[in-house]
Amino acid sequence: MDVGKALSHDIVSGARSDEAAEAEIDRFISKRSKALKAENRERREEEAWAESTKKINAAREAELKAAWCEYHQEQGRRHRAVLEALATHHEQRAEELMGGGDAA
Repeated sequence: MDVGKALSHDIVSGARSDEAAEAEIDRFISKRSKALKAENRERREEEAWAESTKKINAAREAELKAAWCEYHQEQGRRHRAVLEALATHHEQRAEELMGGGDAA
């Protein structure tokens, strides 16, 4: 066997394996880069969805709060009107009784 021939073969073979290794590394980097981009896109979409949901929930909560506020204000007006009418009725009945009206 010729020493130069074997040495030449090893050098060429080594260069090819280096190129193959670099190509494999490039494929790995490319694949990982695509995966990271997809993960980042998914994360941004999830964050946007979460923010949108948060805004919708806040708006709904504000609507419910306003509706309950209006309900309680109207209930207050209704109760005041009923209680004032009831108080007036009892005051008039007391005056009637004091003035000699029916005993019942």
